Amino acid sequence: MKTLCITNNVEELPKLAFFLDEIADEDGLDTSLVFNLNLALEEAMTNVVMYAYPDQQDMPITLDYTKEGDTLVFCLRDQGVAFDPTTGGDVDITLSAEDRPIGGLGIFLVKQIMTDVTYQRIGDCNVLTMTKQIEG
Repeated sequence: MKTLCITNNVEELPKLAFFLDEIADEDGLDTSLVFNLNLALEEAMTNVVMYAYPDQQDMPITLDYTKEGDTLVFCLRDQGVAFDPTTGGDVDITLSAEDRPIGGLGIFLVKQIMTDVTYQRIGDCNVLTMTKQIEG
């Protein structure tokens, strides 16, 4: 397992790219996969940074990574406000930007990139698990 620990500060988000580069080197992941993973994980982490801890600073956010066979598993954890991003309905991307309600595009993007996205509230912790099936 590999873990990235940051706080809810947008200036710490670039650490994700370095974390993914290390994973790519260790597990031989291709560049396009890493690009897509970065897009999805940055979206998920940005939401936690921006909304999980209203009025609190320097609060912990962790991203755990494991590889289980041909599946990459990312577990995003925070102790912020309980929020299940997976419960919102799918975004209607056929609507124009003016007609589409605000919000929801980020988790839509995450769901499009990742193979599976699940949420659990375990004690006082939000746990968003995102998996990506890769070619052997």
